[in-house]
Formats: sequence, C-alpha cells, structure tokens
Amino acid sequence: MAKKNGRRYTAQLKFQVVMEMLKGAKAIGQVARAYGVHPITIGLWKKEFQERGPEVFGGSDVVRGYEQRIRELERLVGQKEVEIALLKNFLAEN
Repeated sequence: MAKKNGRRYTAQLKFQVVMEMLKGAKAIGQVARAYGVHPITIGLWKKEFQERGPEVFGGSDVVRGYEQRIRELERLVGQKEVEIALLKNFLAEN
C-alpha cells in the first residue's frame, strides 16, 4: 500500500507543471528539477489530466448527479422550513 503522507501540491501547481510538459519544450527531468517534483509524480499528473480533461469542459455524469442531488436536498430543506414555520404558528395560537 502506498504512503499518503508525502508533500501536497496545489491544483494550480499541478496544472502549471502538466501544461509545461504538454508544451514539450523541456524534458520531464528538467521540469521535475525546476519544480522540485519527482518525474513519476509528474507522469501521474499528466495521465490524470489526459483522462479527466473532458470533464473540465463538458462536466461529468457524476457532477451532474451531485448537482441534481443538491437541488433535491435544497427543495426538501425548504419544505421542512415551511413545516416548522406552520407548526410554530400552530403552537403559538394554542
């Protein structure tokens, strides 16, 4: 099992490194030394970027599913707020 306690990199840095790799002006070793990142890590970032790139522009089914679930939960919260307000009014009258 791989260790998960290594350095953490920002999404911005990962994107910048991957874009530099895709431009092809420098070898992976040069980019790795410039940013202080292991070449294998850069390769993994590049692979992930290439696999998930379409999600950036078109969204994914997973994201759409989460958005739909959020809308549903927001609707339920609204209903519960109305029910609570009605019950408070009912109790205040008695």
